[in-house]
Amino acid sequence: MEFGSWSFLHPRLSPFRNNCVTVLALFRLMTRVIQRPVMKQKILVVDDESEAVELVEFNLKQAGFDVITAADGEEAVKKAKTHFPALVVLDLMLPEIDGLEVCKLLRRDPATAQLPIIMLTAKAAEIDRVLGLEIGADDYVTKPFSPRELVLRIKKILERGRTKAEARETIRHGELEIDIPKHTATWKGRAIDLTATEFKLLTILAQRAGRVQSRDTLLRDVWEYDNLIDTRTVDTHVRRLREKLGGAAKYLDTVRGVGYRFVE
Repeated sequence: MEFGSWSFLHPRLSPFRNNCVTVLALFRLMTRVIQRPVMKQKILVVDDESEAVELVEFNLKQAGFDVITAADGEEAVKKAKTHFPALVVLDLMLPEIDGLEVCKLLRRDPATAQLPIIMLTAKAAEIDRVLGLEIGADDYVTKPFSPRELVLRIKKILERGRTKAEARETIRHGELEIDIPKHTATWKGRAIDLTATEFKLLTILAQRAGRVQSRDTLLRDVWEYDNLIDTRTVDTHVRRLREKLGGAAKYLDTVRGVGYRFVE
């Protein structure tokens, strides 16, 4: 009688055996899904006052965000381009490069031009707020501030960005058209035969046009991999996607050493 092979069961009980095996398989699958870690959005906090950084970092982590910090303007620009945060909380009074100049540099670079920025500073004069917003900040919070209010403003800006992206159900660039609800892509009126993964890759790049997407970001957002695998997966799919796009492949730009960008 071999318990491990289920051979001890009477033949009439074989349906019971099959059901047990099915239930066990489903249980294991559900366990893996439940245990799968949720990818958190990264927020870059830039301030040379350690107390302010600690306060903002604590409240953001409590709200479910990952936090990256920088103590000066030069470090802020570098981390914004290498860590690809979802949003930047930026102090104006910084050593090396001040916050206004950091904002200008981020807005000039296509890789960070669309990156949401909230300016956090002790300067409360209206002219300072107006100048910050004119340069490209999305919002402005003065010190002393309510951490809860700052977190709410961050969430609102990020939600606004998601809603805006979702609202664009049809994306058009020249003669390339991507119909998201219909899951179709056409070039000069002719359908492009894409797999589900290729279509998702093209859509995400087009929705984030002008912004460089690192290979790690694409692995997370297209393939939904939590643990990074060989990034050549991305390169292989981009190469196949370019072959299928034909003339529309001109919209896919390779940023050496970083990833890919959809150019307008």
